[in-house]
Amino acid sequence: MDLVLRDIAENTLVFAEVKTRMSDEGGRPADAVDRAKEELIARGARAWLRLLDRPEVNFRFDIVEVIIGAGKPRINVIKSAFLLPEERH
Repeated sequence: MDLVLRDIAENTLVFAEVKTRMSDEGGRPADAVDRAKEELIARGARAWLRLLDRPEVNFRFDIVEVIIGAGKPRINVIKSAFLLPEERH
């Protein structure tokens, strides 16, 4: 996980993975976040939450896509991109 931040508007702790590419010709940057990467991020998030010792805190996992390409970089935030592995149905 690259960033841990708070979404004040939603009173939510956000664990974010940032994926940067020169273009999206080979697919979206978010496609690089597979199940194994999600589980690694979730493991880090669980450790962070244990340190906070606040089990009631709201949290989510976002992916931030950055396409550098020619010109101005494009940034796309995918909110709630995935769930904890044990919460999948």
